[in-house]
Amino acid sequence: IAKNLTLFLYPDDSDEQGRLLRIYQQYFMVSNGARLILDECRDKCINTGKTFKNLPDLAVIQINDTHPTMVIPELIRLLTENGDIDGSPITMDEAIDIVSKSCAYTNHTILAEALEKWPVDYLNKVVPQLMPIIKELDRRVRKKYTDKSVYIIDDNNLVHMAHIDIHYGMSVNGVAKLHTEILENTELNNFYRIYPEKFNNKTNGITFRRWLIHCNNGLAKYIETLIGSEYRHDAEKLKDLLKFAGDKNVYDNLLEIKTDNKRNLAEYLKQTQGIEINPQSIYDIQIKRLHEYKRQQMNALYIIYKYFDIKAGNIPKTPVTVIFGAKAAPAYTIAKDIIHLILTLSKVIEADKDVSPYLKVVLVQNYNVTLAEKLIPACDISEQISLASKEASGTGNMKLMMNGAITLATMDGANVEISEQVGKENMFIFGLNAEQVLEYNKFGGYSSKDLYHSDRKIKRVVDDLVNGFIPGLGKDGIAIYDSLITYNDEYFVLRDFYSYIEAQKSLQELYINKDLWNKISLKNTACSGFFSSDRTIEEYIHDIWFKEV
Repeated sequence: IAKNLTLFLYPDDSDEQGRLLRIYQQYFMVSNGARLILDECRDKCINTGKTFKNLPDLAVIQINDTHPTMVIPELIRLLTENGDIDGSPITMDEAIDIVSKSCAYTNHTILAEALEKWPVDYLNKVVPQLMPIIKELDRRVRKKYTDKSVYIIDDNNLVHMAHIDIHYGMSVNGVAKLHTEILENTELNNFYRIYPEKFNNKTNGITFRRWLIHCNNGLAKYIETLIGSEYRHDAEKLKDLLKFAGDKNVYDNLLEIKTDNKRNLAEYLKQTQGIEINPQSIYDIQIKRLHEYKRQQMNALYIIYKYFDIKAGNIPKTPVTVIFGAKAAPAYTIAKDIIHLILTLSKVIEADKDVSPYLKVVLVQNYNVTLAEKLIPACDISEQISLASKEASGTGNMKLMMNGAITLATMDGANVEISEQVGKENMFIFGLNAEQVLEYNKFGGYSSKDLYHSDRKIKRVVDDLVNGFIPGLGKDGIAIYDSLITYNDEYFVLRDFYSYIEAQKSLQELYINKDLWNKISLKNTACSGFFSSDRTIEEYIHDIWFKEV
């Protein structure tokens, strides 16, 4: 533990040793953070007559997902064991009151990995000093409520970290309007019924000075020639670009800037990764964490479909370059299977001279912020294809929109609010909506096997995962096949597949009409100012951190 504690974040948690290391890391961080907060509080309050009871007036501790949850029992422990600034004791009731008024919880996802549940045995081993406090917090909940689903420690002796945050924090927020509605109506409805006043939404924002002004300087400077520099301080001023809708000269300049960015990306990938791409092709980009719910596998199945469509003589009017960039948790094996699928599929296409002039597939190496700063300004099609109801918000969707990419999306996460800002007619929306997905999850009624056996085209692309069409894919193809057919396609890839194909077809047809494409691109940039993190932070300030102001 001493050797590995700060060596790397997010260790492999597929075994007990890795999970224990995570708890050690989390406690190390929150304990140091808690002590720093109390030290700063002491410095501000000394000689003023104020005490630790004034902590809620001096600080808000925003708990981002459940990883820092132990800050709550740790602060309570420090306050009760060490007492107040003046040396007077602090009771358990007082400490809980102080901490509950100082902490707020942001839920970033409904996925299980972010709603941590730690076995009591693990916590007894790593943080035995916190377990009496956690048990006391649970006792108080049990005394107040009979609903077992809101208890902190469940019947399996698992500690639900999110439950600590919700009971003993002053605010619970989601990070997009749809996400917060799902928290309130389904995922955390048992808590919403107890604490409706705590729940609120804070739609994510992006640091637009990095993701537009810094990484797309050509576009930023051109925008300044059109509407002045005030947008650099207030992203909502980007709406002034709307008055240039219909200006052919502006459209031509936007196209030139985008083409320069595409050339820059092509040159960068050739120099750094030995990858050659065609700047005259459509850059269709999916960059985000690799996860089954984000459905990179659906994109890959579409590539197989597109391959055979081209082989059948349906030659695209504009070549397409599909670019993936992603990272995944080290123990998430199906992510590795999907990566292998993308890489082996790219080799099949590259080797086929009938198809390779019109279709190319690239998985960039070591996807990171530096690479994102090249990819985002160059993007034509922004792939936001997660299963509706699963993506809390997304921020790549905002960055790509701001840089003039046209969004291909499900009505999921912040895509819903993007559609409200830019208009559905300026996006390409497909697939099930969140309500339909939640209904399927609740009542059933979807059989991927039935779809597979009744639809020749779907059967063909799925079979190509296991029939040798993609040499070298082997057992990884079987794993993806099983996820789609044997385990009934949990993420509704096949259910949304034809809708996705139609949206792709419409986008590629639109690209031929450069003026219309650039009109929509301009509107995306113009309507992206709402997604500035300036706005998000202002909402946190006024609604949570200084609610009384």
